[in-house]
Amino acid sequence: MSAKPSVLFVCVHNAGRSQMAQGFLAHLAGDAIEVRSAGTAPAETINPAAVAAMAEHGIDITAQTPKVITPDTVQTSTVVITMGCGDTCPYFPGVDYRDWTLDDPAGKGVEAVRPIRDEIRTRVEQLVKELLDLGPEQTR
Repeated sequence: MSAKPSVLFVCVHNAGRSQMAQGFLAHLAGDAIEVRSAGTAPAETINPAAVAAMAEHGIDITAQTPKVITPDTVQTSTVVITMGCGDTCPYFPGVDYRDWTLDDPAGKGVEAVRPIRDEIRTRVEQLVKELLDLGPEQTR
């Protein structure tokens, strides 16, 4: 593992929640934290409402694609954050697992996705502060 922290966001389809979380973490932490996302049953494309909701914050996630979770991506992560995938995520000792209970944006319009996006941003901001040991004035 590298010296910098590595975060893996996991949800079922890797098309909404985990993609928004990845977008926020990359935006807020830059290259100080390695960030990846994956799904236990990836969709074919990212949820367009999630893309639109993130664009409202100036974050473009259109280049991201849903990916299947692999044991290697879990094992090489400092923190694995699951979002509704339950026990289907591989477990490895020494990896910090956290579960974020968030509504699933699948099939919802941008109006319904905004509160989910905002909750993800709040949690990601807290995670960045924790992993980089920053005070509130030091985050971007």
